[in-house]
Amino acid sequence: MDLPLNKKHNYMIRTILFINILFLFVPLKAQDVDELLNQSPDSVINYTTATFKSTRIVSGHSIERMPAGQLDVRISHRFGTVNQGSYDFWGLDQSNTHFSLEYGITNWLMAGAGRGTNHKMYDGFLKFTLWRQSTGKRNMPVSISYLTTMSLTSEKLQLPGNVNFWMRASFVNQLLIARKFSERFSFEINPTFIHRNLVQTELDPNDILAVGAGARFKLSKRVSLNGEYYYVIPPVHDFRSSPKPNNSLSFGFDIETGGHVFQFHLTNSVDMIEKSFIGETNGNWKHGDIHLGFNISRVFTLK
Repeated sequence: MDLPLNKKHNYMIRTILFINILFLFVPLKAQDVDELLNQSPDSVINYTTATFKSTRIVSGHSIERMPAGQLDVRISHRFGTVNQGSYDFWGLDQSNTHFSLEYGITNWLMAGAGRGTNHKMYDGFLKFTLWRQSTGKRNMPVSISYLTTMSLTSEKLQLPGNVNFWMRASFVNQLLIARKFSERFSFEINPTFIHRNLVQTELDPNDILAVGAGARFKLSKRVSLNGEYYYVIPPVHDFRSSPKPNNSLSFGFDIETGGHVFQFHLTNSVDMIEKSFIGETNGNWKHGDIHLGFNISRVFTLK
């Protein structure tokens, strides 16, 4: 049945009015989407990720940290020196182990605690992310983290008098400055200050300054070659009252296997915390004082 003429006229007016209102708002929404899609790259912060594959390069810390709510269960192992020959199966008959739990508290702070068999050492640390390498709205050429650690030996010491809690403590403060130059190559430099409350003799320094350097070269999607070197700044090398320390030099491979990272390496350092492998390394590469070692890292998401 046809509508009367006046009703048809009113119906057409309402239809046209509705269409005009619809097209009034639709272009505004489309314009907002276009603005987002065409947004200049300079107005967005693009953070660099995966500068290193793990929180460690070899023995020393990298600038990487655990994300908030993730727990890293880490086991590190060092065997004896390979120059001991076949009788000790090239050092494999001996072992030194360090076990630690490391947790991401926030997206800029992680904490960890561990225990090592050498000197029955307990240790804990905090690592703060200060700046992250980025491009775009914020152009930051490097990533910078701050590491502070405390370690405590619990072994029985054959010393006259009592050795109290604080005498057993040592402290490390370290800046971690790194840059990812490309998808394959990353480099880090680590100015380091160490204070030891207890030293071997009164002539040995309580304070040690050192500079570390580490690098990663990606060989494939899941494998990378790592290296690190820690130079102890004189005058610690001028002391003759205790065995002259050598600089720590290490090489290794990172192998990512799904839920964990396996690190295999060669090093002249038997210890796995900063207090010990910086300034207390006695191994010499030239003499074959080389330790086989590995780190196993397994990450669990708690929240």
